Amino acid sequence: MTALFALATSLLWGLADFGGGLLTRRAPALTVVVVSQSIAAVVLGAIVLATGGWSEAGPRLWFAVAAGLVGPVALLAFYQALALGPMGVVSPLATFSVAVPVSVGLFLGERPGLLQVAGIAVAVAGVVLAGGPQLRGAPVQRRAVLLTLVAALGFGTVFVLITEASTNVTGLFLALFVQRVTNVVAGGAALYVSVRRGTPALPEGGLPPAALPAYGFVGLADVAANGTYAIAAQAGPVTVAAVLASLYPVVTALAARGFLRERLRAVQAAGAGLALLGTLLLATG
Repeated sequence: MTALFALATSLLWGLADFGGGLLTRRAPALTVVVVSQSIAAVVLGAIVLATGGWSEAGPRLWFAVAAGLVGPVALLAFYQALALGPMGVVSPLATFSVAVPVSVGLFLGERPGLLQVAGIAVAVAGVVLAGGPQLRGAPVQRRAVLLTLVAALGFGTVFVLITEASTNVTGLFLALFVQRVTNVVAGGAALYVSVRRGTPALPEGGLPPAALPAYGFVGLADVAANGTYAIAAQAGPVTVAAVLASLYPVVTALAARGFLRERLRAVQAAGAGLALLGTLLLATG
């Protein structure tokens, strides 16, 4: 159960990142975040009303609020780091977000077996390599590294917070809704400040209605990924769930290969293979 939902998380996050990356080529990153999360919030609000999720309101929702505040900060730090580049170094560094939930799991007393430890090491190495690390070329700015580590810490913190935000499926819908509303408010405030500074909020020609389904897919895939991760972490060891969920860069790379005909470098292909091997070790351990 844990492995299945965690792998679903990596699939959904990988596709959401791929879609979000495509959208940010035509619109500002903040606009993509706000629009996609707004659509997700509307859909989740309807689900909460239909399932009676408001009955699950309680102190745990503050974890969802915290996740909603941390998430946009981490995302913006990551986008800024990517802009500074080189992406071949920045992107793999962000996978160190897995360190936060794994550390929490170990602190709470989880002790993975020897085979699982080997699987964790192999899978993390595979994910880093699948990002296509750039070992030569332009030097990395210290600010880019710092921003990437801030993003990784933020992403990992969201992993932990969303797991604590609910204890059942109905409560999970409510927690995800609260998280998304907080995302929209925080992202909207940042977008407002950005516009006041002279940065356009919309691409040239405005936001075409035909693009809304793509924005909706990105927002809903991100929501679904948060939900499947919470279920995975509650059903089994957090150390296993977090590592398997962190395989999303492999999915993004494969999506780029399939849809954009981008060629995988040898190091990326090797990384994908290692990630698969690590997954098998974790699943059988």
